[in-house]
Amino acid sequence: MITLASDFGAPYPAAMKGVVRRRSDAELIDASHDLPRGDPHAAAFWLRFVLPEFPPAVHCAVVDPGVGTDRAAIVVLAGEHAVVAPDNGLAVPPARALAAATGADSEELEVFEIAVDDPTSATFHGRDVFAPAAARIREDAWTGTGVDREALAALPSLTPADEYVDRRFPEPTVERDGEAVVAVAGEVLVVDDFGNAITNVPADAVAAVEPGDRVRVNGGDPVPFVETFASVPQGDRLVTVGSHGHVECDVNDGRGTDAFGVDAGDPVRLSFE
Repeated sequence: MITLASDFGAPYPAAMKGVVRRRSDAELIDASHDLPRGDPHAAAFWLRFVLPEFPPAVHCAVVDPGVGTDRAAIVVLAGEHAVVAPDNGLAVPPARALAAATGADSEELEVFEIAVDDPTSATFHGRDVFAPAAARIREDAWTGTGVDREALAALPSLTPADEYVDRRFPEPTVERDGEAVVAVAGEVLVVDDFGNAITNVPADAVAAVEPGDRVRVNGGDPVPFVETFASVPQGDRLVTVGSHGHVECDVNDGRGTDAFGVDAGDPVRLSFE
């Protein structure tokens, strides 16, 4: 299959699908076309969460505020998957997650630059560069069970990339009193459509926190650390670990960003009681 992901909304993804369909009979699946617009950092977080759920595939991802500039177009080989994307860091976090999910070395990614020859438009490389590249890889470097590394490397339109944008998410700082975790300092990575403020604090950083314990967010009033939204009354604040494996600051049937006064990129300090 070929998955498609972008910040395009509609109708632009339809043009990408038409380009792929002219070149390949691969199954086409829309991962999302509502990724945060013009924000490769946030989009990379969501793709890191979503793409490992797929079986081996060619993933075409386009969130490209630098379209038409001299930024490169790349393919990242990740186990039996390949991620086709602009070289702005969008591909690297999901590629590492894909590699880890297939047992490959997530720190030893193979990256190839795509030769770009006079695209039709300077503003729509999703159609003119990335969709054709994804179709070509599917047709010429696919074994039936995944992307073949040697066949991919042999494609004349690809050359090994010695340098590429290596995007990584910031690590939180854990404050301890002996063995006990008393606080974790991090930041809000992304905000989802529900208004949940998703932080860079991973679940293992709060493994010792029990449901029902109290948490202060940025020194505010304590709120419960819970497993489900329904653990608190409607409209109440809460802190929980989301399905993506990160701590988030939420409201049951409300917007956590408003209730906690935070947004993407803001610092957040969780103090445990």
